Amino acid sequence: MVNPFYRPLIGVLRSITALPDEQMEKLSEIFRPASLSAGQFFIQAGERPTQIGFVVSGLIRLYYVNSAGMEFTKAFCPENHFVAAYSALLLNQPARFFIEALEDTSLLVADYQAYQQLCAEHACWQRINHRLVEGLFIKKEKREAELLLDDATTRYQTFLAEYPDLENRVKQYHIASYLGISPVSLSRIRKSLTAD
Repeated sequence: MVNPFYRPLIGVLRSITALPDEQMEKLSEIFRPASLSAGQFFIQAGERPTQIGFVVSGLIRLYYVNSAGMEFTKAFCPENHFVAAYSALLLNQPARFFIEALEDTSLLVADYQAYQQLCAEHACWQRINHRLVEGLFIKKEKREAELLLDDATTRYQTFLAEYPDLENRVKQYHIASYLGISPVSLSRIRKSLTAD
């Protein structure tokens, strides 16, 4: 019998493919409950990542900091999202961005090498990884297109559509840094949209 804490993770994986019971058991052996307090880091830039996580409850932000100390939010990971410094994991290099809890966050965390070993054991994991990688690629390409082609108002409306419950959970400057604008510009956009 799998611990109820694992249900969100199993639900996400089962939405991708059938997951045999024995694979669920193995999953619960390598993914361990963990928690981060608001402001704590899952990983910091310059560290070599070794783990992947799944957000059970709470909220995580991925962001870069440039040489001038300016923050650029790469993504938000609310409930039911996987979180990791993927390219750093795959290339065995230090992460270039920070992964920080914005709220008290409960996670399921696995050692990446143990996860890779699990994936080698059953075909269901190849299907799952294929779909997860496809999802990351689509998200990355969409985000690039938004930053390069859309105006700030359109980017803000896309953010609201993609993360409908986040506006009240995230500080204005975090949203602004995600959109690539200043908090003052975001404030103007909000005013103009409520005036329409």
